[in-house]
Order: sequence, then C-alpha cells, then structure tokens
Amino acid sequence: MQVARTWLLRPLLRPSVAHNQIPVRLSSGGGLAEFFEAGRDPKSTEKIVYGRSWRASELRVKSWDDLHKLWYVLLKEKNMLLSQKQMLNSQNLRMPSPERFGKVRKSMCRLKQVLTERALELEDRTKRNVLKRMINSM
Repeated sequence: MQVARTWLLRPLLRPSVAHNQIPVRLSSGGGLAEFFEAGRDPKSTEKIVYGRSWRASELRVKSWDDLHKLWYVLLKEKNMLLSQKQMLNSQNLRMPSPERFGKVRKSMCRLKQVLTERALELEDRTKRNVLKRMINSM
C-alpha cells in the first residue's frame, strides 16, 4: 500500500509574525503581555534609565520566600528581554538597552550565590545536598 507523501515535499515556511501589520491586543492581566515591555515604542530613540542589579549583601537579608519570588521576577524579566530582542532582531531594529541583560544575569548569579551560602550553613547533610542540587539546576 502506497501512502501519498506530497506533504513531505513541500518546503516548511516560517510564519512572518514580526512583519504582520495586524495590531495585536495585549491584555494587562498577564499572558502574552508579560513577554513584552509595556508602553515602549521600539522605534523610540529616547534613553530610559533602568535600575541596577541586586547586591549580594541586599539579598542576604531577604527571606527564602522573598528570594523565591525575586528569582521568578528576574526570570520573567530575562524572558521579556529575550522576547523583545528576538522581535527587534526580526525587524532589523536595535535593542534599546542591552546592558539590562547583564544586570539581570548578575542579579540571578548573586541570588544563586546567596542560596548556596545558606545551603552550606545547613547542618543536616541530606538537606544540604538536596538544596545544592536544586540550586545547581536553576
């Protein structure tokens, strides 16, 4: 029995989402809107000043819950920056503030450093090893 494989011979085409002229409505309640910076025109040339990275000394005084929340805030910021960079690259536009990647990365590394310090202070060896494995997988 011969199966028609004509669909295999067709070239795969990537949808051109970035060049689509249909306006996309992004709700402010999460979802897709969290992957793009709100209220920022990619063609704007004005310089916007952003915050600095977190210091390890500041992170050491935070609770476990605060560090957990901060990790996900930083992860969302990183994903938003990567999505924005991808979108701008597809439109041959430049990233407005590329130094933000370094600030987010530094903060994430320092957060992992503080968590590792806390894990090493634990006396229970099994808890320490479990926590170190969890931190290293981040």
